[in-house]
Amino acid sequence: MSGLSVVDLKLSHFRSHRLAEMTLDGRPVAIYGPNGAGKTNMIEAVSLLSPGRGLRRAAAEELIRRPEGLGWKISATVEVAKQVHEIETWVEPDKGRSLTIDGKAAPQVALGRVAQILWLVPSMDRLWIEGADGRRRFLDRATLSFDPGHADDVLAYEKAMRERNRLLKDMVRDAHWYGALEAQLARTGAAITAARRRTIAALQAAQEGAETSFPIGDLTLFQAEGTPDGEEDLRLALAESRSRDMAAGRTLVGAHRSDLLTVFRAKSVAASECSTGEQKALLISLILANAGALAQSTGKTPILLLDEVAAHLDAGRRAALYDEICALGAQALMTGTGPELFSDLGSRAQYFEVTEVSGSSHVSEKETI
Repeated sequence: MSGLSVVDLKLSHFRSHRLAEMTLDGRPVAIYGPNGAGKTNMIEAVSLLSPGRGLRRAAAEELIRRPEGLGWKISATVEVAKQVHEIETWVEPDKGRSLTIDGKAAPQVALGRVAQILWLVPSMDRLWIEGADGRRRFLDRATLSFDPGHADDVLAYEKAMRERNRLLKDMVRDAHWYGALEAQLARTGAAITAARRRTIAALQAAQEGAETSFPIGDLTLFQAEGTPDGEEDLRLALAESRSRDMAAGRTLVGAHRSDLLTVFRAKSVAASECSTGEQKALLISLILANAGALAQSTGKTPILLLDEVAAHLDAGRRAALYDEICALGAQALMTGTGPELFSDLGSRAQYFEVTEVSGSSHVSEKETI
């Protein structure tokens, strides 16, 4: 497998960090310190080296360190299959986010062609029991890791749907206004659904072929009633649904109504009905399956961001997780409140302590624990 890792990371005025730097060697990274010290902010910065709003889905302005309000900047050196890329992304007050890759301005979607980054954060622990929108985002992040062009389809789909919904709310009945929008929704919606199905198949196959201490989840893409997969059938379904959609004030047919259904195979129980620990284990299983499938299909193991990953894991399963991460050869950046949570990693990892000093987060590398 080829290496994929962050080699150098520098933050300037990013959330609680006035200035922070880390030099990494490709091994897993344990970041520990008290709650509120700024650990998650470090891995959030790494998540912004991929398309989108990062692991907290925060607006760019929310990331600016206060009270200075000067804007923020993330600089990183990323090694991909022995090729080195320099990435810089930043925000100035009252301006949008900027990005350069190797010194050239680039759109955010270009980040997906440089590095694949997967993450697991505590807010995702409720993935199986909350709304379908969170599960769609989870599935789309996985899909994006295999197919960077998926982001373009999702953006185009969402834009067309917003415009169609505006027509519906304004009670526009002239069919000519809908034709082009529904053709766009059908084209991108069919592509999105096909990509999601390919991703589910890849995740399922990776779970089946893995030697793991984590449970297998049987995955299904649920489609709302009346939503076909094919482009032409979807275009006709959208046209036939106009009256119903107008009454509802929104589009009721399409890829935005999909859901990811998961069953804990060993117990034949839906993930939504599993215990908290089982739900966490299923999430970890899918993240590991995603990483394994990517390594198999692309030859590159993605970077993993695991925030407070030890929560809800007993000592045995925690040790098993670290073993599996090392077996994958993944650079995993993990956070926790104390170094003892990572003792099973030993010399296989790098260690950084984050503390708060005079109102600012401070990062320092530590010896092997």
